[in-house]
Amino acid sequence: AGVPYDIVLEMDELNDDFPDTDVVLVIGANDTVNSAAEDDPNSIIAGMPVLRVWKAEQTIVMKRSLGVGYAAVDNPVFFKPNTSMYLGDAKKQCESLLE
Repeated sequence: AGVPYDIVLEMDELNDDFPDTDVVLVIGANDTVNSAAEDDPNSIIAGMPVLRVWKAEQTIVMKRSLGVGYAAVDNPVFFKPNTSMYLGDAKKQCESLLE
């Protein structure tokens, strides 16, 4: 993505900010933002570090589909009341937002 690493934050540096965040834009991620890692002790990703994007006031997820990620686990975040799904090619969807 061409983002300089010196401005990229670690998960533990960022997670505390989500409850005070108005909007989170998730582009193409699945497992790294899956609340099942924290909320479902029986999930195969239980205990995995994740970005707690669902704690923001509004979360917008851009993905090609509602399909599962690498871990093959459904993502409850996609169905939370504060989440909006923007399905399609993320690059094209981002460009359409700028038009």
